Amino acid sequence: MGRRSTVDRSPQSDIYSADYVAGTGDLAQGGGQEDRTASGWRGAGGRWLVWVFRVVVWLVLLLIGYRGVTAIMAGETTGGAPAPAATPSSNFPSALAGAYALQFGQVYLNADPATANQRASELATFLPAGADSQLGWNGNGSLVLQSEQVADVTVQDANHAEVTLLARVNGNLMELGVPVYYAGGALAVSGEPAWLPAPPKAAVPTPTPPSSDAASQAELTKQLPAFFQAYASGDQATLGRFLAPGTTVTGLNGQLTFGSLGGVTVPAGGDTRHVIATVVWNVPGQASSSTASSPAQLEMTYALTIVNKGGTWYISAIGPSFQTAGSS
Repeated sequence: MGRRSTVDRSPQSDIYSADYVAGTGDLAQGGGQEDRTASGWRGAGGRWLVWVFRVVVWLVLLLIGYRGVTAIMAGETTGGAPAPAATPSSNFPSALAGAYALQFGQVYLNADPATANQRASELATFLPAGADSQLGWNGNGSLVLQSEQVADVTVQDANHAEVTLLARVNGNLMELGVPVYYAGGALAVSGEPAWLPAPPKAAVPTPTPPSSDAASQAELTKQLPAFFQAYASGDQATLGRFLAPGTTVTGLNGQLTFGSLGGVTVPAGGDTRHVIATVVWNVPGQASSSTASSPAQLEMTYALTIVNKGGTWYISAIGPSFQTAGSS
């Protein structure tokens, strides 16, 4: 006996009709031609909105690409601020103005009635037309420049700066403020200089002496005279016996000769110490005027870094000391 197919003719759930109305397919069982027609129009309207959305997206992407290309062609950086414009003062040639003022100081800070005309002629190369030929000097007395150097350059704008010279005149330390004008690659001293006080002397604090290692101090007091003798002569073979591995010291190559060791300060610590050594140097060829047999001498203080290798101290660095001059 064959199976009999039956068709479920019971009422269907309303969910099918609802799905069809929403445009989800041919799921509705009871819909008529009107329902299918309405669903078809609704689906066509959805596809039309999709195409409109795609067109809008493409227009936005094209606009972004166009703006990016124009930004690159204009030298801009996307999302960044433009580079700051150079300030007028950054265009002022400070180094050149300093050298120019230094040459001016050589003339201005030397004055002698016997060479007044020469001074006026040399000053004219620095001064604007119509300026005082002696730049304020009345022709009496004298100025003698011993040394000078540029201490500072203060730029006011693209055309003006004040150059400060640190100089020694007639044996006195002083500063000279020189107004310098710049335009089109040309320079001039635009006004009378100003005599300024020398920098004040600082009050150097007295350091607290460290605890001393008497045993190491006694050992170095015996060892360092031979080191400084080799340091004065530049004898590399002898210097090498006192230096830590990898350390190189050139020496003075005979400019001075060793006189004596004034003292050694050795702090307590580990295998690396920072010691202070005071050395008395002889200056060759500079005998004292009072006793011809006694050479000129200079006492100098050195900072030494020493390291302990196998119970022996070796020097790994030598340089000037921050310790107050003349103390040990």
